[in-house]
Amino acid sequence: MIAVVSSMSFESDMLLSLLKRGRVAAVAGKKAHRGKLAGLDVLLVNTGIGKVNAAHAVTAVVENVPADKIITIGVGGAYPGSGLGPGDVAVATMEISGDDGVITSEGWKDMQEIGIPTLQKGEKKYFNAFPLSALSKSFLKANIHRGIQIRSGPFITVGAATGTQKRAMELEKRFGGICENMEGAAIAQVCAIYGIPMAEIRGISNIAGIRDRRKWKLKEAAENCQQTVLRMLEFDQLLFISRCT
Repeated sequence: MIAVVSSMSFESDMLLSLLKRGRVAAVAGKKAHRGKLAGLDVLLVNTGIGKVNAAHAVTAVVENVPADKIITIGVGGAYPGSGLGPGDVAVATMEISGDDGVITSEGWKDMQEIGIPTLQKGEKKYFNAFPLSALSKSFLKANIHRGIQIRSGPFITVGAATGTQKRAMELEKRFGGICENMEGAAIAQVCAIYGIPMAEIRGISNIAGIRDRRKWKLKEAAENCQQTVLRMLEFDQLLFISRCT
């Protein structure tokens, strides 16, 4: 079972329309759809926006379905130096909690400054970063020739979306991130707790820091993201190499 989770319905409605033998299921009060995509058993879930909604939904899926793989999809904002633009697709190599930490006289410091890990499993300590599952490089390269630029790199999860170019450049410099979102790190932490492999793919709707909705491409970003996920499933190129441990 592969659970495909997105915060909003428009981010997964194309996949839902292609779901074979689909049936509605309730997961901890959230509406879900279970069926076949590319011959694989898939559960589509809309979590709601933000870290708490995302963590709750994915925990419910893992505990009740259960799913043995998680794919997080949706739209996100590209950081200015990422080389990505609206309509492109980004794949996460890791998720970073961009807000968690402490504000000091010298500015923001991460969880290591506090000295308490966000999660500890055995000897492994997680502070702000959670490594994600790698995808086939050949698959990423092949999709460039389909007219969709795909780049991979760190994603940054924030509680407040970046609304200024100054803030966007600050986060990009601090973490080396390519894409901003509001759910991914919370889902990555839940997957790390359970030892479940996770991949994250997002369509770029806008450049982080530019709050001009006339320049946003929400629909195109969502569709390109879903098309990429569908091709991964069709060609069995979804390679969960890391297990988030």
